[in-house]
Amino acid sequence: MKSRLAMWGLAAAILSAVATAASAADAPLRICLDEDRPPLSAHRRGKPDSGFDVALAQAIAERLGRPLKIQWFESKLDEDSSPQLEANALLSDGRCALVGGYALTRDSLVKPGMKTARMPDFDGATRDDRRRRVELGELAPSRPYVYSPMAVVLGPKARERKIADIGDLAGLRLAIESGSLGDAILMTFDKGRLIDNITHLVPGRDDLLGALNRGDFDATLLDLARFDAYRAAHPDTVIAASGYYYPIGANRGYVGLASDPGLLAAVDKALADLIAEGKVAEFGRQAGLTYLPPREPAILGDVWKQIIQR
Repeated sequence: MKSRLAMWGLAAAILSAVATAASAADAPLRICLDEDRPPLSAHRRGKPDSGFDVALAQAIAERLGRPLKIQWFESKLDEDSSPQLEANALLSDGRCALVGGYALTRDSLVKPGMKTARMPDFDGATRDDRRRRVELGELAPSRPYVYSPMAVVLGPKARERKIADIGDLAGLRLAIESGSLGDAILMTFDKGRLIDNITHLVPGRDDLLGALNRGDFDATLLDLARFDAYRAAHPDTVIAASGYYYPIGANRGYVGLASDPGLLAAVDKALADLIAEGKVAEFGRQAGLTYLPPREPAILGDVWKQIIQR
């Protein structure tokens, strides 16, 4: 009798495991994307969702045999925001299993120094969601799928200037957003040689590229994807990319919780196949993104130390 009960118990456990796996396979793959980050991702009322990360997320879900559910969120561009804590809070609260377009740096993947954080505003958030704090987990990255460099963009009076190094910006009127990576690069270059030429603008309040387009400034340094977005929205713009990329740049990929290694392994396999087939580069071209393939190191080390030492 005991032997029969044990067999029934084993059979029940196997059936339960199979049912759980089938349920997981049928469950939507929930991916968090920034709603206002063209050409990577954009969510506009009355318009179809668009962007490089939207197309890639759909392809990943198809490779995994699961329907896609995008959880849109809003990440504010200001000095107090923390993409690392926002992503962790969304994942730890179960709003999504992956966050797309995440900058893969060692600093952004370390265990958070605080136990809880607030989530960014997200589609469907209630008043309580905006107030409460979420207990944070530990982040783990996927393999990278795109390289995201810092690019020098030139205003109308400096479009013909040849830029092969940051030092070639000497003598130009420079604008930069306070607290940004570009700010650190320009302010510390060659022991502060460019400081007297720099005007700081407030992120989220001042229109950096608009001011450059008006001719108020001659050059800036910012993420190349932001210039792609501005150029798409303003096809008649007179600003132009210089073609120079700062040598310290970050790859972007997915980030999930370290407690779900199986999902990340499956995503890595899907990404490897899509990259080998040229699909990821094609998604970039279709979205108007200047697509650059991932570079080594896959995860960038101490960014600030590297900048200061240059």
